[in-house]
Amino acid sequence: MRTAAVLGLVLLLGSVWMIHSDDISPEKLIQDGFDLDRFMGRWYDLAVVSTCPHYMHRKRVSPVIVALDLQGVGPGRNFTVTSTRIRNGTCQPSSRLLSLTDVPGRFFHHNPKFSADVYSYVLRVSYEHYAVLLLLSTEQPSGNRTTSLKLLSRAVDVSPAALEEFKTLVRQHKLRDDSIIMNKDVCTVNQHVTEATAQPQVSGSKTNAVPPENENKVRP
Repeated sequence: MRTAAVLGLVLLLGSVWMIHSDDISPEKLIQDGFDLDRFMGRWYDLAVVSTCPHYMHRKRVSPVIVALDLQGVGPGRNFTVTSTRIRNGTCQPSSRLLSLTDVPGRFFHHNPKFSADVYSYVLRVSYEHYAVLLLLSTEQPSGNRTTSLKLLSRAVDVSPAALEEFKTLVRQHKLRDDSIIMNKDVCTVNQHVTEATAQPQVSGSKTNAVPPENENKVRP
């Protein structure tokens, strides 16, 4: 009887641990000691994976590297992200305002095109080399959610070690690392972009299922 009781307690504790380990808040995954000032400057968007099929389709069609320029706005709690976006087949300048939150390494912006609230989390950062971002989008008022991960680099390439860490984080968030899209060719202003005939993806495990949110249309 005592053995059965102990076994039951072990199983109960194991179940509780599994519940909590699967329900860790993104805030607890942010890089420790995040330094916003060191995070500012130019980054290149080198790789991405998302549960949004429409966004992934667009990236496969035009997998270009987007340059992101991050700059603080005065003494307030905001900063701007200036980038080049593909519009009507050409690369055009674009800018959006991100708000800081009470959690260092977590940012917020609203995407008016899809009426979506987007929270960005800096999961990993080596300020002189690379960063991994987690983007959680919630479309209003439907509540549809999209999960995306991006690999940024200070240069137009990235080390194999950084790419492996990105793939590990992708799997940890229950996305498939063989679905990662590697961008190529920097998108410059007024450059005409042609459709890609075939986009190679990063090789990796095929056992990780994409979550059911993949029916959403929210762009990160």
